[in-house]
Amino acid sequence: MSPRLREVIDHLESIYPPRLAESWDAVGLVCGDPDEPAEKVLVCVDVTDAVVDAALADGVQLIVAHHPLLMRGATTVAANTPKGRILHRLIRGQCGLFAAHTNADKARRGVSDALADALGLLDTVPLAPEPVDALDKWVVMVPEGNADQVSEAMFQAGAGSLGDYRDCQWSVVGTGQFLPVDGAQPAIGVLGDLTRVDEQRVEMVAPRRIREPVLAALRAAHPYEEPAFDVFEQAAVHGDVGLGRVGRLPAPMSLADFVDHAGRVLPQASWPVRAAGDPASSIETVAVCGGAGDSMIGAAAASGADAYVTGDLRHHVVDEALRDGAPALVDAGHWGTEFPWCVTVADILTEIGCRATIFHHPTDPFTVVAGPKEQHE
Repeated sequence: MSPRLREVIDHLESIYPPRLAESWDAVGLVCGDPDEPAEKVLVCVDVTDAVVDAALADGVQLIVAHHPLLMRGATTVAANTPKGRILHRLIRGQCGLFAAHTNADKARRGVSDALADALGLLDTVPLAPEPVDALDKWVVMVPEGNADQVSEAMFQAGAGSLGDYRDCQWSVVGTGQFLPVDGAQPAIGVLGDLTRVDEQRVEMVAPRRIREPVLAALRAAHPYEEPAFDVFEQAAVHGDVGLGRVGRLPAPMSLADFVDHAGRVLPQASWPVRAAGDPASSIETVAVCGGAGDSMIGAAAASGADAYVTGDLRHHVVDEALRDGAPALVDAGHWGTEFPWCVTVADILTEIGCRATIFHHPTDPFTVVAGPKEQHE
C-alpha cells in the first residue's frame, strides 16, 4: 500500500524534528493534502521552476526540499508572482511540497553528516552542539502502598522518559515522619500525634517544559494533603545534534591534495572548489557545515580543525579570520555542500516504501563562468 503524505511527514519529522529549527525558519509542509498518497517523491536543494517541471512530468506526488520556498515571509502567493506561480503549479498538479532546513542542518543523518560522509570523515561530532532537552529531576516521598499510582500519574504526564525508554524511575523504601497540627486534614495519622510511615522515595526525570503538568499529576494522585517532593534542575549537557560536524580524515594530506579530493567527491556547480591557506599545510582534522557557514569559522577554529569546509565564504571574513589564526578555509559552494543530503533523504524515504528520485542538476544560481584567461608574453 502506498504511503500517505501524513506518514511520510511523520517519518521525516521523526528524523528532522521541527523543534530543532531556528526560530526564524519555515520548515514543514508548504502545500499538499496529508491524506493523499505520496509514493513518488523528488528530493532537491532548491524549489525552482525546473524542479517543478521535472516533478510534474514524472507524476511526482511530493517534493522534499532543503530550502523553504516561503522562508522570506511572502505576503502573497498570487499566480503572477514567482513563488505563487510555483505553488499554483504544484497544487494544480496535486504535488505536495515539504521543507527540512535548519532542523536538517542540526539533526543526525542531516546536511553536515552527508557532507562529512562524502569527504570520508570519521568519528564526527557536532561542531556547535546543542543542549539536550532541559530536564528536572523529581524526588517524591509517598506511602509505599501508593507509590505505583503516583508514579503512573507522573508517567502519564510525560515524566520518566529517557531516549527510547519509558516509565523509568528509581526508588528505595525508608521511614517518613510528620506531626499534623491545627488546620491539617491528614490522610494518615491524627492531629497532635507524631506519625511514622513506611514511604517510598521515587526518583525520575522530566522535561523542564512540562513541570506544571507533572506537578499537577503528582498532587492529584498523591494521598497526602501536602506531598513531600523536591525538583532539581539538571545541569545542561550537550547532545549529539547541532550545526556542523568535525571529524578526521583516514590519513593526513596536504591542503592542496585535500582541495583536489573535495573537488572529486563533492558535486560541483559551475565553479570549482577553492581554498585559503598554505597549500602545503597538513590536513587531518576537518570541520564542515553545509551551506553558508562563515558564522561558524570561530567554532571551527575552537575545535582544533586543520581545515573548515563550507560555502559562501566572503573576502573580508576570510582575510580577517586567517589573520586571527583560523584553519584553512575551503569554499565548496552553497549547493555543492548541501546536495549530498539529497541522497540521504532518498534513502530515508525508500525505507518507508516511497519511490524517491533526486534532482541532480545544480540549482546554484551562478551558471556562467569565464573560460581560461589567455596568457600573453
